[in-house]
Amino acid sequence: MKYREFARTGFKSSVIGMGTYYDFGWILTASLFRKRLNEQGILKSLNTGLDSGINLVDTAEIYASEPIVAKAIKGRDRESIFIATKAFPTHYRREKLIRACEKSLRRLNASYIDLYQLHIPSRRVPIAETMGAMEELVDRGLIRHIGISNFSMSGMLEAEKSLKKYKLTSTQMNYNLSHRQVEKEILPHCEENGIALLAYYPLGHGKLAGNSDGSNTVVMDIARKHGLKSSAQVALTYLLSRSESVFPIPRARTPEHVAENAQLGESSFDKDEISKLQSAFPSADA
Repeated sequence: MKYREFARTGFKSSVIGMGTYYDFGWILTASLFRKRLNEQGILKSLNTGLDSGINLVDTAEIYASEPIVAKAIKGRDRESIFIATKAFPTHYRREKLIRACEKSLRRLNASYIDLYQLHIPSRRVPIAETMGAMEELVDRGLIRHIGISNFSMSGMLEAEKSLKKYKLTSTQMNYNLSHRQVEKEILPHCEENGIALLAYYPLGHGKLAGNSDGSNTVVMDIARKHGLKSSAQVALTYLLSRSESVFPIPRARTPEHVAENAQLGESSFDKDEISKLQSAFPSADA
């Protein structure tokens, strides 16, 4: 596993992380009935990743997966694991955000959160109020870094401007070979300002893990050249090759897939290979 500094945090993160979003039905079952489907399988997947050197884990209060993350990191060196979680917009008022953070800490069985993120923008709560609360959480030692998720370029700039004492550490966006809108403005801005970009849906919600789209010749040629085992590895390596600011967080669903992801990081595609992949996967929003 390859490591690089996550933004300007000083933390050496694995270039590949693990996501813990398990679809709406899973969340509903976990939230209403306190039943986490395939919990032992998910826990095994997370432990496989951690044992293989992946030290970046992303979750969220609304995912209902924070308790599983807590079980996975139990007994491990907490300082060596970078835990990112998110607050939902219903908790963006100052007092509610502080309470939401404290509840996430209890569910994670942790004394601090490495990266606390705003899950999506809010139309009701001024970003200045929310970011003020975020900075208060940093001052109190409950969180170490501040991030956003699903913010437009203009929203990102507003969030950065609202921070008075600390810098924005990261943004999290839907980013993959077939969805490359962030490459227009957001990714260059991240590169220029030392901001990490967490790429969720890096495999297009599974669509880029297969070779049924007619582009398999390009994908497999590049895979063979670099000794990659699957189209999923090609799709992830594309993101890693595109920018050192990007940290893909594929879902930790099975131990086999997580172990395969943990093997990535050493290969890098050149400009010609990147161009061929972009042509093979036309993106209407790119």
